[in-house]
Amino acid sequence: MTEIAPGGVIETDSGGRFVAVLSGLVADTEAVARAVTAAQVAEVRVLARAGRLAEREAAAQRGSVREHDMVLRSIAAELGGVLRVTDRTVQQRIGEARELVESYPATLDAWEAERITRGHVRVIVDAGGLVPAERRAEFEAEAIRLCEGDTPNRVRAAVEILAERTAERSFTERHRTASACRRVRVIPGADGMSDLVATVPTVIAHGILDRLTQQAMVIADSRHHEGDGVGDGDGDTRTMDQIRADVLCDMLLTGSPTLDPSAVGDRPGALGAIRAQVQVIVPALTLLDADDGPADLVGRTPVDADTARALAANAPTLTRILTGPVDGTVIAVDRYRTAQSQRRFLRARDQHCRFPGCRRAAIRCEIDHTVDHAQGGPTALWNLAHLCQRHHSMKQFTSWRVRQHPGGILEWTSPTGRVYREDAPVPLVAFTVDPPPHPPAESVPPF
Repeated sequence: MTEIAPGGVIETDSGGRFVAVLSGLVADTEAVARAVTAAQVAEVRVLARAGRLAEREAAAQRGSVREHDMVLRSIAAELGGVLRVTDRTVQQRIGEARELVESYPATLDAWEAERITRGHVRVIVDAGGLVPAERRAEFEAEAIRLCEGDTPNRVRAAVEILAERTAERSFTERHRTASACRRVRVIPGADGMSDLVATVPTVIAHGILDRLTQQAMVIADSRHHEGDGVGDGDGDTRTMDQIRADVLCDMLLTGSPTLDPSAVGDRPGALGAIRAQVQVIVPALTLLDADDGPADLVGRTPVDADTARALAANAPTLTRILTGPVDGTVIAVDRYRTAQSQRRFLRARDQHCRFPGCRRAAIRCEIDHTVDHAQGGPTALWNLAHLCQRHHSMKQFTSWRVRQHPGGILEWTSPTGRVYREDAPVPLVAFTVDPPPHPPAESVPPF
C-alpha cells in the first residue's frame, strides 16, 4: 500500500524494505553496466585487430583495390557469422573500431576506465572529424574533461564548439557554403502519408519548432475551458505532436492557424501573434565582427557568426553575461533594458532544467524554490533554480531531495541515499575579464 505523507513524499508500509530493495537494484545495475562496458571495449579492440589483419594481408598481395577489399569483406563475413549480423554491418563496425583505437586512444582508455560512457565516445568521435590530426590529442584531452562532468546530450554542444575552434575551416565559413543547399522536399511514405523535410539553418529550425510548440500549448490548454470552441465537447484528443503538425500545415497553406481558440467572432486571435524564442550566447568579439568563432544556441548546437550577429542586431533585448575568468561560471548578468532581474540571472545561469541529465531549456521550465516557499524558503537567487515540470513534480512528490550550495551547485539525494552533484552549466562562449597587467620590474619595492 502506498500513501502520500504530509510533506508530499511517497511512503510505503514496508518502510526500509523498499529502500533496501532499490539499493540492491542500483548496485546490480552498476555491476551490469561495468560488465557491459568491459565487453564493448573488448569488442572494439577485437574488431580493430581484424581490420589491421585485413590491411596486412591485402598489402602482402598483388592485385587491384577491389581484390584487396575482398580480404576485408571475407574477414567481415566470418565475424558476421559469429555475431549473427551481415558482413556489411561488421565491415562498418571494423572501420569505426579502427578509427577509435588508432585516432582516439585516450578516449578509448577513458571509456575502459569508466570515466566516460559509450555515448560520450560517440560525441567525441563525431565532433572530432573536423579536427586536424596534429591537434587531435589536444582536442581529445579537453573533450574527455568536459564529458567526465555531465551526460552525453548535455556536453555535445560544448564538444562540437571545441572542435570548431580547432578546425581548419571556421564554422561560419562552412555554414555559408552549407546554407546554399537549403531546400524543401517531400519523401513519400506509407498509408497516404509523407514526410515534409526542410533543410534550413539550425536557428530557424529551432525557432519554427518553438513557435509551433507555443501555439500547440495554447490550443491544448483551451481544452480545459468551456465555451471556447475547442472544449471536451468537440472531442479534441490530439497529441502535442499532432497539433504541431496541424498548425504547421495551417500556417503554410493559409498563413495563420485555422483553429484559433483565442479568436473572437471574425477577428483573428492571438495565436498567430505568437513568435518564436531562441536563446543564443554570442562572444563580444563576434558581435564586433572581430572574430568568426561560433556562438551557442542554448547548449544545443553551434551557431555561425553571421547568424549570431543578425540575431543580435534585431533582438529587442540583450543580456550581458560576466563569467569567471578561471572556471567560466556566471558571476553577474546585466541587461541594456531593465526587466525581471532574477529571472534574467537564473535563465543565464541555469540554461536548462537542473535535474541531473535533463536538458529541457530554461525557457520551458519553472523556477523552483529549493527550500519550499511554504516552509519559509526565500525568493532569493541562492534558493532558486529552473526545473522542468516532470522533475519539479519528482522533487515535490517523491523522496528525491535537493540542497543548493554557493555558485548555483545543486546536490541531489536519491531515495537510496546516493548523492548526485549538479553544477551550474558553464556557458560555451563567455565574456571574461582580463587580468590586471603586472607592474614594471622597477616599480616593485625591494625586500
